[in-house]
Amino acid sequence: MGLTLPLATVEIIMLAGVRIAAFLVIAPPFSHRAIPGRVKAMLALALGLVAAPRAAAAAGTEVGSAIASGTAVFIGQLLLQVVIGGALGFLVALVFAAVQSAGNLIDLFGGFQLAAAFDPMSQSNGAQFSRLYTMTAIVLLFASDAYQVVIGGLTRSFDALPLGTALDLAAMGQAVTTGLTEMFLSALQVAGPLIVVLFLADVGLGLLTRVAPALNAFALGFPLKILITVSLGATAYLAVPQLISALTDTAVTTVLEVAR
Repeated sequence: MGLTLPLATVEIIMLAGVRIAAFLVIAPPFSHRAIPGRVKAMLALALGLVAAPRAAAAAGTEVGSAIASGTAVFIGQLLLQVVIGGALGFLVALVFAAVQSAGNLIDLFGGFQLAAAFDPMSQSNGAQFSRLYTMTAIVLLFASDAYQVVIGGLTRSFDALPLGTALDLAAMGQAVTTGLTEMFLSALQVAGPLIVVLFLADVGLGLLTRVAPALNAFALGFPLKILITVSLGATAYLAVPQLISALTDTAVTTVLEVAR
């Protein structure tokens, strides 16, 4: 029993799979180093097979009809799909970077940044709260099936940006600018209340030092700020699930807007 696949069908599957593979390498939660590269490659191939009919229909062709004519054109299309998948993955990573940024702000103002270390799993530097928030975000993305929403948004990108269509760099630049603003805003919304409390603690220690210089109140600064951060950190931590839900919707919307 033999199985024959048209060359054009393999071409469409490869183009769709390359875009998905480039997306999975950069976009969370699939970009985490704990997920082996072999699993990412198999997932990209499986999703490419599933998305091939939709990608062919969006491109105005049928499965079995060629999109690129010639080897040079096909290689160019492969590189284009790498750029598109990487750009869309970067937008998703930029959106979810708000969670790690919130943890970094808490570490910075709470004094934990002094114990920052390199995390080989996420390929970034971070202290305790930064790692906690990052790992919580990854767990919630898998536990709440939010990763399926992200994959669904990537699949719908074939409708908004069919195979053979170039990425709009102007829309990409605008999305990156807007994403940076929203990232810092989301981080401040999560860590802002705790940062205000820590700032007021610094102000109180400063006033106490002026009133009674002999007490050397700033010597108590680090232990006091660490105690406040650990005690009130649960309040900011409780906002992470709602933040992940909102960021998932934002990531999908951003991908589809850029792909228009």
